[in-house]
Amino acid sequence: LAVAFGGRTGRDGIHGATFSSAELTHESESLSGGAVQIGNAVEEKKVSDVLLAARDRGLYNAVTDCGAGGFSSAIGEMGEEIGAEVWLDKAPLKYAGLSYTEIWISEAQERMVLSVPPARWPELSELCESEGVEATAIGQFEGTGRLKLRYAGEEVADLSMQFLHKGRPPVVRDAVYSPAEPAALHWPLATTHLNFTPQLLKILGSLNVCSKQWIIRQYDHEVQGGSVVKPLVGVQNDGPSDAAVVRPVLSSRRGIAIACGMNPRYGDFDTYHMATSAIDEAVRNCVAVGADPSHMAILDNFCWGDCERAETLGSLVRAALACHDLAIALATPFISGKDSLNNEFRFVDPSGVKQTIAIPPSLLISALGQLPDVSRAVTMDLKAVGHVLYQVGATKDELGGSHLSLVENLSGGHVPRVNPRLAKATFAALHKAIAAGFVRACHDLSEGGLAVAAAEMAFAGGLGARIFLEQIPHHFDVDKPLPPAQLNATLLFAESNTRFLCEVPPGAVGHFESIMGDVPHAAIGEVIAQPHLQFVNADLANPIHVIDAELDVLKEAWQRPLKW
Repeated sequence: LAVAFGGRTGRDGIHGATFSSAELTHESESLSGGAVQIGNAVEEKKVSDVLLAARDRGLYNAVTDCGAGGFSSAIGEMGEEIGAEVWLDKAPLKYAGLSYTEIWISEAQERMVLSVPPARWPELSELCESEGVEATAIGQFEGTGRLKLRYAGEEVADLSMQFLHKGRPPVVRDAVYSPAEPAALHWPLATTHLNFTPQLLKILGSLNVCSKQWIIRQYDHEVQGGSVVKPLVGVQNDGPSDAAVVRPVLSSRRGIAIACGMNPRYGDFDTYHMATSAIDEAVRNCVAVGADPSHMAILDNFCWGDCERAETLGSLVRAALACHDLAIALATPFISGKDSLNNEFRFVDPSGVKQTIAIPPSLLISALGQLPDVSRAVTMDLKAVGHVLYQVGATKDELGGSHLSLVENLSGGHVPRVNPRLAKATFAALHKAIAAGFVRACHDLSEGGLAVAAAEMAFAGGLGARIFLEQIPHHFDVDKPLPPAQLNATLLFAESNTRFLCEVPPGAVGHFESIMGDVPHAAIGEVIAQPHLQFVNADLANPIHVIDAELDVLKEAWQRPLKW
């Protein structure tokens, strides 16, 4: 039996999938308002609970959700190799008046379709009724090889499954992409510039980096007390966690880490490296809290412009190739994803000229990792005075697309790239060190680089830090030495991938060093009692602080923009 399970069908969500990939105009809100589904969180929770109970009892043998296309795609895909007959007048409706076409294509939320053996249908029906979840047999799968739709006793469709799935001629499009040649970094600051505290404050206050507490506090992340690492951590619960860690099964010590990675600015240079950087960031965020990189899965969310254009499609293909390459290299399978294409808005400006605003190529990667024991989870806030600070991973000459470039209006430079082999080895080694208890705090280096990561760890823990620039592990082109100011800026703010800042107790340094092995790493500083973040350039004849800022000042700069 084809069983509709969960929410009722309404007009909301009709053409939702096509709307999400259509160009927007000033008429879109009025013409396509019904394309947006109306969610019901309570119904969704009941559906998920009953679905798991039915799974454990073996009451169905196939399931899919009514996403894009609603029943049409759910039943059409489930019955591809068999055939199906659907009784559209049996589908539970939110209200009267829907045509059979609307019933068939609605994308109303909280609906699943189950394939249920007739002998198991009474037990499933009883289970659903006991939990207040609606389940209705609206058809059956049969070995005809055809899709037949009936409504009020009339046959309203009869199609071959072969034709439905493979009958349409393939669409062939051109995809063209040529990454821009790397240009030298435009450096407007003085070559002798030595005080980078103002730049750090600017980056901490930029909207991509600043505190999202105003948003986070609007949502309940304490349901059932299963939160192990929350979105905000530290002595005052206001530091930015790399990932959230939850215990889905409260009787178990196992945990799930959830994190994201995204930086569309890298797409201005090369969407391949934008995509690999997003994957690297999502994975390292999970690793930073203690997740096992060998048991990790990822999801993609592509938002792109008009892919009818060969250049736009080419940038999408290049990003997809990057997803393939790095997922294979890291052994992190894509388990799901979403795309929203043609994100463009057409309008006529006051002078009568037609204009188009297109979204930049944007890829969000989400990562899910497992923690065998949540007691080993690590947060990013500094823990104790005298502990050693290690940078894991090497800094490279990669300021292209960085947040330093954003706040200082720099152009050019090299975009961060991922070394897949080294990334996999780094993730594995750091996880081993965290699992062994040799790391007290860990934070990934992403937007804003080392300087921002150190500032966040310090004000989250309420402890200061002193870091020496000459000890930072780096890999630069020896044939093209950087001017002193640019060298300092790169060590502080480069956003090279696969890097972490770790706090290691003095007694664990030997063990930590042994586990890291050939992975690039170095002790670069220490946790101090004074409430200051200090970056020291000791290579000069007279050592100076290139950054020296009070923690309260750094924290205020970080919290102020969205402190509503």
